Amino acid sequence: MSHLNVDVIDFFLLTIYPVAGIFIIEMICRVGKITSWIRLTSQGIISVGFAIAYLTLITAHWITSLVLFALAFALFFQARRTKIDPTKSIY
Repeated sequence: MSHLNVDVIDFFLLTIYPVAGIFIIEMICRVGKITSWIRLTSQGIISVGFAIAYLTLITAHWITSLVLFALAFALFFQARRTKIDPTKSIY
């Protein structure tokens, strides 16, 4: 048991959930041939949702939330860049 009252397995699962959400969005968008800026925006929204949930719904995981907010910022930036000029995106 750690000082946050979260077992190692629970912490591992809390790390896997956002990754699984982003992966599921990726697969749905690839199968549905959805434009990349919509995919990136959806993944950013999922990241923000998990970050807020990790701060409010369970024992606060500040660093995990901070990383998810940073990831969301990068995804939103890339989505905007892709929408403006799709040739500049490598995604």
